[in-house]
Amino acid sequence: MANFASQLKAEISRIARKEIRAETQALKKASAQYRTDIAALRRRIAEQDRVIARLRKGKPVVETSRTSEEGPQLRFRADGFANLRKKLGLSAADMGKLLGVSLQTVYHWEKGQSKPRAGQMQRIADVRKLGKRGAAVHLASSTAPKLT
Repeated sequence: MANFASQLKAEISRIARKEIRAETQALKKASAQYRTDIAALRRRIAEQDRVIARLRKGKPVVETSRTSEEGPQLRFRADGFANLRKKLGLSAADMGKLLGVSLQTVYHWEKGQSKPRAGQMQRIADVRKLGKRGAAVHLASSTAPKLT
């Protein structure tokens, strides 16, 4: 009789574990989906905060550039800047040396993650006028060791 009772108890435990596992699987899947959704929402909020910060920073710059009458307005396009660098046959480091910025800054400009300031825009316009040979000459003269 003890054998029958222990087998019945074991079978009831097995069935109960199976039912509990089925219920908890659904809860685990829902919980994982909720965590994924929450993470996606947090990323969207962070992106929106970055956009808002960029817009807040950008407003005064736009207003001051409209009021200044120093010369022709220079425009900047990330694709155009990348094409200029490729047309001149320069590496990002070389382009950075010509413009007086780091190569990381050049990469950010090309990806559109940031834009050059007004002074940098003028230097980009000057480099655009140089051409391939002129850029090579300027690089050679700026990196050549000074003889004493």
